[in-house]
Amino acid sequence: MTVVDRRVTPARPDLAAAHLKGEVQAARFVVGRSMQVAAPLVDVRSAPAPDASLDTQALCGERVTVYEEEEGWAWGQLADDGYVGYLAAASLAPDVIAPTHRVETRATFVYPGPGMKLPPLATLPFGARVTVLGLSGDFARISRGGFVFARHLVAVDTHEPDFVAVAESMTGAPYLWGGRTPAGVDCSGLVQLSLAAAGVAAPRDTDMQARDLGAPLPVTDDLDALRRGDLVFWKGHVGIMRDATTLLHANGHHMLVASERLADARARIAANSFGAITTIRRLAW
Repeated sequence: MTVVDRRVTPARPDLAAAHLKGEVQAARFVVGRSMQVAAPLVDVRSAPAPDASLDTQALCGERVTVYEEEEGWAWGQLADDGYVGYLAAASLAPDVIAPTHRVETRATFVYPGPGMKLPPLATLPFGARVTVLGLSGDFARISRGGFVFARHLVAVDTHEPDFVAVAESMTGAPYLWGGRTPAGVDCSGLVQLSLAAAGVAAPRDTDMQARDLGAPLPVTDDLDALRRGDLVFWKGHVGIMRDATTLLHANGHHMLVASERLADARARIAANSFGAITTIRRLAW
């Protein structure tokens, strides 16, 4: 049998996706059904329990292939990055509606009507995708119900010209293991979100990003050839270069998205469990 990465392979000893038959061992194989995240944000956990570890998060409008629903939990695979895990079943809708817009600001409120003085129904995070049905003044009516300030949205095919600027806009966001929004984000989530806004698909975790993104650069003592947008990786950590010497990263030292001299971060990180820089990748952007 093929050795698989369980993070991105919908397979358990008792259940697996039908298309994996012959590749993995499982007691039964099922055809998944396509669903869509209807909540503003849903946690993707390692087990069907509210206290299970947070692996990642799915944003409103993302598609999920669900292979099992049981006791309020859906086990499935995210369409965007292939991550597999358990989501609250109530956060998913069986009807998949093609999104037309995404949230461009750090967050935006969903109102019951086209007015900012109304009590908000929900908060959509940066990157959430919605389907706009029409406009009412300054507000867009969305398919899942409610109204959003229209100028907080851009068309889904709009790509930001500078993914580093997107990451910089999240400076000060609190660190959250598994987080994927400006309300809480981890190091690889910051990279993935920023690149997504620029139209570049990126895998979820640091080891995947270090393997799949861009081309490798030599890791030297002086690192004097770095430039804006280069990705610097340690074992289990990643940061984005703002310029030749400044690193931007969501990190557990500051517990924030923060900027600092790469030399300072390198020395501090070398002294803890992340160790030395493992690779540097340069993207074509």
